[in-house]
Amino acid sequence: MTQIKFRMIEDNLKPELVTKQTIEIINNWLSEKQITQNDVQKAMLFSHVKAMVERSKTLEKLPEVDPTLFAELSEESLELARRTVKLFDNLPMEEAYLLAVHYEVAKAN
Repeated sequence: MTQIKFRMIEDNLKPELVTKQTIEIINNWLSEKQITQNDVQKAMLFSHVKAMVERSKTLEKLPEVDPTLFAELSEESLELARRTVKLFDNLPMEEAYLLAVHYEVAKAN
């Protein structure tokens, strides 16, 4: 299976379309793991993914993230978040820590 890689700048991709595609990919992964989200969680995830896509396009950096703050997150949530970040050619792995919180909350349902 070929890994999708969004090259926002090089391919001049439209953030709205990439956000939609990324959410579809994430929803497939969540479905495979039998993780469901309520409407609020879906909206929060969409907002976060949209911001990630924008940062990939503008190269805006996140403030520094202390990984120890996320030590309680499950490896499953962290791995889903890493997979999401790897969809982009230029996002730092620190993005995964914040995204993993969304997956962890959804898993708790």
